[in-house]
Amino acid sequence: MKQRIYIDTSIVGGFFDTEFSDATRALFERLKNKEIIFVVSDVMFSELEGAPPHVRELLKKYEQDCFEYVFLSDDSRELANNYIAENVVGKTSIEDCQHIAIATIHKVDVLASWNFKHIVNLEKIRGYNGVNLKKGYSLIEIRNPKDLIRYEND
Repeated sequence: MKQRIYIDTSIVGGFFDTEFSDATRALFERLKNKEIIFVVSDVMFSELEGAPPHVRELLKKYEQDCFEYVFLSDDSRELANNYIAENVVGKTSIEDCQHIAIATIHKVDVLASWNFKHIVNLEKIRGYNGVNLKKGYSLIEIRNPKDLIRYEND
């Protein structure tokens, strides 16, 4: 079974960012080769509305069967609000929390992000997972794309 990787908005933008493009493009190459599936959400598409056209259009370059579409539900909205209530992050990070909640509820294999402040951050990951366990959900694996690309054996 293919690995299901939830991507947040930073992954799409990272494709064009000089600091993050190499690892991001390698992850997209795995997508193109049908090794993985990207799980994408309405929250991500909403955040992309304000992005430049080339960023908004990136995902359209890939076959539709490379993606699984998921949505912000009442359960994921409630879980995201619980992350805020438990002070994992502040109220201004609600969209980040929504990404994590959606990925948790849809039981993805891993959430990929370049957001080191609010998402790919050991202290925050422990906080999100503490809330997940408290609310009866499973742990969420959160990584940056460097951890998700394949390296050739030496």
